[in-house]
Amino acid sequence: MSSPAPIQGSLAKDRLGVPSVVFFVMSAAAPLMVVAGVVTTGYAQTQITGIPLAFVAVAVILVIFSVGYVAMSRHITNAGAFYAYVSSGLGRPLGVAAAWVALLAYNALQVGLYGIVAAAVSPLLSQWFGLNVSSWWIIALLAWALVGILGVLRVDINGKVLAVLLCAEVIIVLIYDFANLSKPGPAGVAFDTLQPNNLFVAGFGAVLVLTFLGFTGFESAVVFSEESRNPRRTVATATYLSVAIIGVTYALSAWAMSVATGPDAIVKQAGEQGPGLLFGLAGERLSSAFVDIGTTLFATSVLASMISFHNTVARYTFALGRERVFPSMLSTTGRRSGAPVAGSLVQSLIGLVVIIGYAVSGWDPVVRLFFWIGTAGGFGILLLVALTSIAVIFYFARNAQGEGAWHRIVAPLLAAIALGTMVYYAVINFQNLLGVAADDPLRYIIPASYPAVAVLGFAWALFLKASKPDIYATIGLGADSVAAQSRGVPSQHHAQHSAQSNQDLMR
Repeated sequence: MSSPAPIQGSLAKDRLGVPSVVFFVMSAAAPLMVVAGVVTTGYAQTQITGIPLAFVAVAVILVIFSVGYVAMSRHITNAGAFYAYVSSGLGRPLGVAAAWVALLAYNALQVGLYGIVAAAVSPLLSQWFGLNVSSWWIIALLAWALVGILGVLRVDINGKVLAVLLCAEVIIVLIYDFANLSKPGPAGVAFDTLQPNNLFVAGFGAVLVLTFLGFTGFESAVVFSEESRNPRRTVATATYLSVAIIGVTYALSAWAMSVATGPDAIVKQAGEQGPGLLFGLAGERLSSAFVDIGTTLFATSVLASMISFHNTVARYTFALGRERVFPSMLSTTGRRSGAPVAGSLVQSLIGLVVIIGYAVSGWDPVVRLFFWIGTAGGFGILLLVALTSIAVIFYFARNAQGEGAWHRIVAPLLAAIALGTMVYYAVINFQNLLGVAADDPLRYIIPASYPAVAVLGFAWALFLKASKPDIYATIGLGADSVAAQSRGVPSQHHAQHSAQSNQDLMR
């Protein structure tokens, strides 16, 4: 007997435990890809050797941010995450603006990975099968098809795939780290790159932003809250675990690489070898089999990240369709899978258009798609995290909800200050993040795209307020919005929501 179709606007419940959510979160962060790419890029571009300590600093900032973020998740369960939190804390217009920014940022992160997948897979096809695929877009389309198929299947199936891929890549990273520390460079097991004086130098702000990009995806545990078992516990545990594991892995790996090369040589060798440095060091210390395994898992790391971000985008789209901020058909879920099928198909369509566009234009997929667009996506997430810190403060200012001062005020305020500072450094150093000249228009165009999109989202919310007040009234309510819209009146949750927000003039 077939399973009954879930109502439109309902995701499958109770399918993800803490481990599955952690796998989604950490797969988005793509540990092996970050260690091979972001760490070496950080050393080479900034010429600052305190990269390992920067990962520790950013992890601490994100743990502090998570205090308020997780506290809010105990009171709001919504696949829209940032959208729902900003709506509840700062008002519906800003919430819709945040949703548009989130869709732009997560789509950028997801489609950007199509630019690197061919570079990761092509050497393997040549080595294993003697195939020389000269057109990057062929491999990108094959990856696109696989991600699209998984996107419409049960979320726990995706979780199982990610579990296998993630565990394998984390294990190989740790093996590489142990090898680097066991056979250090000329300086021995040196701790220079963990010294504060090698981080807090001119340009350290840009380093913090670059290392933040390595954590992108940590915040997505909330996106899967509606499909989690015991969301209050699952989201909190998965978020803290993910930040801790990611931070320790990155810091350890960045330090171990500097030990292998010697602290004085890490910048030079990272500049000369790029992502190949990680595998080159492994080749000097381990058998070729371990290098082959690592390069294979580098490719699967890219694929896992694609799957994770695809699922995140699909659920944001679903959340907006469910509340009819976007067309309601986007809230359609699979009959058997309970997956956000319509949102998944839309994300796949966007990916297809981008791949075809870049292929026809002949643009460099690694620099122009993976690096530029991916960096743009990471910056958008940084903006949303900073804005959400502020939203947490305002949300709990109206009703403490039984949360202590540390969760309601102190931690969110500290996070807002730290993250706001990182946004400032990102903007003034954007040419360094992109690797372009100081007068290149891209350094202005990419950061400016988010305020522009936010303004459009804000205006759309005001349009809904004026023309469709029933839809506007249920923005941010998640699953409650379906019942409220069907009755044409606010739900009890919405009544409480409105009572807390009646001082907000824009609501």
